[in-house]
Amino acid sequence: MATSASGDIYADFKHDVNMTAAELEKWLKTEESKSVGQDSGDGTSVGHHSGERIVQILHKKKADLTAADEQHMHKVHSYISRHLAQGPHDQKDVKTSRWRYSLMNWGHDPLKKG
Repeated sequence: MATSASGDIYADFKHDVNMTAAELEKWLKTEESKSVGQDSGDGTSVGHHSGERIVQILHKKKADLTAADEQHMHKVHSYISRHLAQGPHDQKDVKTSRWRYSLMNWGHDPLKKG
């Protein structure tokens, strides 16, 4: 497996992605999910495509991950780390913020406990 700053991209990915495959699949079908993110050129956001890829990765066993999966896991870790550090502009409206919706497209719900 590729390494990250902590040394284990798989561990970083599992820590960062706190939504289950089922939760993420359900979220990606919502209008809120589709309302945020940068268009990838086909009418769907980069984050939404990433979420679909994350679902595929979550369904795999660690031993079955490919180099391309590992690259995407690193991209996910980088995005979530960077986006969390930016924080929402309005703390009282986090639940319905574009910031949270974008993170959720990448498999991380900042309001989810545990």
